[in-house]
Parts: sequence; C-alpha cells; structure tokens
Amino acid sequence: MTVRAVVKGVGHYLPTRVVENAEFEASLETNDEWIRARSGIERRHFAGEGETTSSMATAAAQAALDMAGLQADDVDALVVATSTADLTFPSAATMVQAELGMTRGFAFDIQAVCAGFVFALSNANALIVSGQARRVLVIGAETFSRIMDWSDRSTCVLFGDGAGALLLEAQDGNGTSADRGILSTDLNSDGTHRDLLYVDGGSSTGTTGYLRMQGNQVFRHAVEKLSKTATTAMARAGVDSADVDWIVPHQANIRIIQGTAKKLGLPMDKVVVTVQDHGNTSAASIPLALSVGVARGQIKQGDLLVTEAIGGGLAWGAVVLRW
Repeated sequence: MTVRAVVKGVGHYLPTRVVENAEFEASLETNDEWIRARSGIERRHFAGEGETTSSMATAAAQAALDMAGLQADDVDALVVATSTADLTFPSAATMVQAELGMTRGFAFDIQAVCAGFVFALSNANALIVSGQARRVLVIGAETFSRIMDWSDRSTCVLFGDGAGALLLEAQDGNGTSADRGILSTDLNSDGTHRDLLYVDGGSSTGTTGYLRMQGNQVFRHAVEKLSKTATTAMARAGVDSADVDWIVPHQANIRIIQGTAKKLGLPMDKVVVTVQDHGNTSAASIPLALSVGVARGQIKQGDLLVTEAIGGGLAWGAVVLRW
C-alpha cells in the first residue's frame, strides 16, 4: 500500500471590497480596456480595515474544516503560504493556529511568492507520506494591496487579496495514478532571476517596500517554465495531458494561462479560470481557484488535476493530484 495525501475539504475567503478596473482611472493613466487586454483582469478584492492575511487565512481554513466535518484539534500541522504575513514574525501560521483554537500540532509559513501554495502542498505531502502528520491544513493567503506602489500602473492593477485552504488527510492507496490524493510534485528555483520580481524593502532597508516587476521578462519565463514543470510532474505521476480533467493554474495573467494550456495541448475549457474576478492573489490564487472550481461544480471527486505556478525568486513548480 502507498500513503497518499487526499483532499478532504476546501474553502476560501474574499474581502467584501470589490475594486473594478474603472476605479483606477481616477488616479492612473489607464482604463478598463487596457487592463483587460493585457491581463484578463476585470476586478479584484482588497482587504478592508481589520482584515489581515492571518484573519483571511483563518476564515478559509475554517471553511475547509467545515467541509471535512472536522475540528481544529483533528489537525496535526498547519502550513501557510504567504509573502505578506501580518508581521515579520511570528508566522501567520501560528496566528491562524491560535485563532482556530488548534491546541496541538505545529504551524509554519512558507515563502515562495506566487509559487508558495505549490511549495506548501509539496511540503504537506512530504509530512503525510513520511508519517509526521496525518492531517495537514494547507493555506494560501495574501494582502498584496498593502505592498503596492499606487503610482505604478504596470503592477498595482494586477494584484488582489484573498485566501484559500485545503485539508489533506493520509489515506492508503494502491500506488497507481488511479489513487486519490497527491500523485507527484515538481519544485524549482533560480535565484539569478531575483531582480525580475521582488519587493524593495525588508530588514536590509528597514522599510516594508513595494512590489517591483519586469513584467515582460516574467512573462517570457512563465509559459516555458510552467509547461515544463507540469510535464515533469505528470511524467512522475505516470499520466499525460490526455488524462487531465482540469488545469488549475496560478491566476496571474490570462495570456500566460492560455499559453501554458496550449503548450500542454489542452483546451481552455479544461482550465479553471478565476483571474478575471480575483486578479493575481499570489500564493492564494491556486487554492482560491480550487475552492471556486468545486463551488461551481467543475471539480468533482476522482478528477485528475494539475496545478502549476511561478513567482519571485524565481521559484516555480507543479503538483498532480486526483481529487
């Protein structure tokens, strides 16, 4: 028998404030048509007063627990993927642990920017497969609206806030691609490209800083690296594109999503797309899309999914799982 990390629950949280593209026209030389044409984004959610990365992560995690019919103390570990934790330390994960009333186990953050949730899923899978945990909450949560340079139209219109969560549980499988759960992962990074996407603040500057991005260069790397990591992960799982029911990609830019699907030989009607409503929510985008895909009735038990993401670092990777 093979131990698999199987999804038992999923949930998400979005701030109530919805920001349409037109709202930027008052302060920037931009408009709805310009933003849609370049990104596919129509609107996004921004955190309001009192809403933080950890509070949104807590709400998403509670929704996943409710779907699974479990309590916080049924969980052994909690992992939060984020680049916008409430504080430098302690981790957002320990804050979520406290808010959920989880009195046992352990919690920690993972920081791989937009690829964070893929890295968190891979680590959670390793905890389960190795026997260190039976149930793991994996959360992606971000408040990117608080690290935006509002004078930079090339970046500030692209990002949004939100959170999504999966509850993984150890179950026995047969060791084949027909098993439910995570079937394979592939992680990569290349620090020589760190200047393409970064925040110009931190302990070295004593400031929070703002997000900076060379969008054209990031786009150039994205389609090639995303299609390659997805292909590698599928090969490790013993499946190919013809077996895939859904691609659930990082929701950064519709052109990247379309380009990656084309390279993988998959039609867009097999891609879960939420970028138009959420913008780029970084590490939250994949779990948000998974939760929305389930709520829409797109993703069903037994479906074969491929998730892939790329973010600052550069860091990128993919996960193949059967729902």
